[in-house]
Amino acid sequence: PRAPSLKFVGKKVSLKWGLATSHNWVSAWLYKNFNPENVIRIMRKMGVTSYIDPVPSLIYGPSDISLEEMVGAFNTFTNSGIYVSPSYVTRIEDRYGNVISTFHPRETEAISEETAYLMLTLLRNVVDMTGQYMGEYYAGTANRLRHYYEFEGELAGKTGTTQNQSDGWYIGLAPRLTAGVWVGGEDRSVHFDLLGMGAGGNMALPIYGEFLKRVYADTTLRITQEDEFNKPNDFFVDLDCPDIAEAGSGGFDEF
Repeated sequence: PRAPSLKFVGKKVSLKWGLATSHNWVSAWLYKNFNPENVIRIMRKMGVTSYIDPVPSLIYGPSDISLEEMVGAFNTFTNSGIYVSPSYVTRIEDRYGNVISTFHPRETEAISEETAYLMLTLLRNVVDMTGQYMGEYYAGTANRLRHYYEFEGELAGKTGTTQNQSDGWYIGLAPRLTAGVWVGGEDRSVHFDLLGMGAGGNMALPIYGEFLKRVYADTTLRITQEDEFNKPNDFFVDLDCPDIAEAGSGGFDEF
C-alpha cells in the first residue's frame, strides 16, 4: 500500500504509531507473520460470525462485518479479554409488571487480560498521540476528540475507511461504554470522492463525538470523564518506545 508520506519510508516505526496514524502497512507487516486462519480464529472468539476470507488482504477489511460484531469485538479489549455478546432485550414483562422471561448475554474468555490491556493501550494512542518528525506533524486519527471536543477522560478507539470511501467507521472505547458508528450507503457507489471528506475520522468520528458529549452530560447514566480503564496487576510490558527512528539507530527491539 502507498505510504501517506514519503518522509516515513525507510524509517523504523513503532506498532503504536502505525496503528494510531493509520499507516496500515505497519499492521500489514505484523499480519504477514501470522497464518490468516489463526487471525480468524481470534476474531471468532471475539464474536465475529460473518464470513471472513482468509487472504493476505484481510488486514485491510475486504470482508463485510456488521456494526454489532465490530462493537462486540472491540468491547473485549475494555472488558479484560472477556467477550460479551450484545443483548437488546434484558427481560419481558406483562402489562401487570410480572416478569415473563429474562435474558443474559453470553460471556466467554476470548483473549488474556494482559493481551486485552496491551491492545487497549495501543488504541488509546489513536486518540492521544501527537508529534513531529522532520518538520511534519502527525497525530492519531481520533485526536480530534481531544483538541476539538476537548474530552479529558481516558478514551481509546479506531477509525476505519474502506475502498473509495464507501464506508466510514469509528469504534469508540470509554472505560464504561463501547460504541460504534458506521456511515455509508446501501449502494457502494454512494461515497465521497476524496479521502479528506470520506475518511472514517471525518464521516463517523464526529457523530461519536456528539454522542459522547450527550452521554457525559446525562448524569443519570453515571458515566463520567473520571472513569479509568482497568489495568491488570501483573502487566509489565514496556510501552515507552519512540514513534519513529532512523533505520539502524536503535530504539526498537529487532524482530
